[in-house]
Amino acid sequence: MNLNVDYFKQKNLFLFEIVFNMNRNTIPIFPKLKKILSELGENIKLARLRRKLSSEQVAERAGISRSTLISIEKGYEGVSIGNYLSVLNVLGIENDFLKVAKDDVLGRKIQDADLITKQRAPKKRRESND
Repeated sequence: MNLNVDYFKQKNLFLFEIVFNMNRNTIPIFPKLKKILSELGENIKLARLRRKLSSEQVAERAGISRSTLISIEKGYEGVSIGNYLSVLNVLGIENDFLKVAKDDVLGRKIQDADLITKQRAPKKRRESND
């Protein structure tokens, strides 16, 4: 019973975000993806703190505002990927970004199975009314 209540709360919150974000021209993302972004932001913040750099220093070196850096460290989805890369560059870990999808296990399995994907969907045949 409690699980159903949590599910409906989460679903209603997600639907609210869709309606709220429709006016902002942003695409809402699922909670699982928000958690990943949040973790990425936390990792970036920890990297900054390990280097004993202030948020002002990193923001200035990355050419972004301090509020944008704070948004990155909180994992907000509205920040451009270029800003994320600028911050990673300042921290000296921009090459970590190249590790994304490098070991594509599913893609390799599909490739190994010699599955052929068509370039485009087949054309629909029109029925003639002769």
